[in-house]
Amino acid sequence: MLKDIDAVIFDLDGTLVDSMWMWRSIDIEYLAKFGIEMPLNLQSCIEGKSFSETAVYFKDRFQIPDSIEQIKSDWNEMAWEKYVNEVPLKEGVIEFLQYLKQEGIPAGIATSNSKELVELIVKKHDMEQYFTSIRTSCEVAKGKPSPDIYLLVAEDLGVDPRRCLVFEDVLHGVMAGKNANMKVCAVYDEYSEKDQDEKRKQSDYYVHSIAEVLELS
Repeated sequence: MLKDIDAVIFDLDGTLVDSMWMWRSIDIEYLAKFGIEMPLNLQSCIEGKSFSETAVYFKDRFQIPDSIEQIKSDWNEMAWEKYVNEVPLKEGVIEFLQYLKQEGIPAGIATSNSKELVELIVKKHDMEQYFTSIRTSCEVAKGKPSPDIYLLVAEDLGVDPRRCLVFEDVLHGVMAGKNANMKVCAVYDEYSEKDQDEKRKQSDYYVHSIAEVLELS
């Protein structure tokens, strides 16, 4: 899997950390404050959107009276404690990051999450040493499935996109990596189980856990 690969880029939620369940919980709790029941299709509607794009979507769809910045601030606050106390790393993550560092293969993060939360997560799990670039979709024109975020991280790493390997758990993320002309390994996550067959079809590789990667490389 790592043959002819010069850099590895990871999504964050659902790929490095087991957190997708948490965001559904926050959406339910947040909308309830405005007396709104979360629509069943909400998660699929916002998949891949940047933190800012999602806030705009919520404001427009649900007529939220707060500003975009206030919405994002509220989400950051709601997620902060959960990330610190309830969200673990996924299996095999640290071992794989240690291997990449040992082999001199640079790594980056390309996430739809907020800058504040990704920095919290990386620091909490003592992962700063492993990443040369950490970028969020709020820093580019469009969120996933647009390739923008992955191309930006590849630029930071000084690597040809065609020689990058992406790890992603959701379909829009897999598509973003492929749209950037990168190799993509789809990672199983319970949250995106409904898209499992399509993820397999769209990606170059598929693993149930990051722990399997070294066995396949």
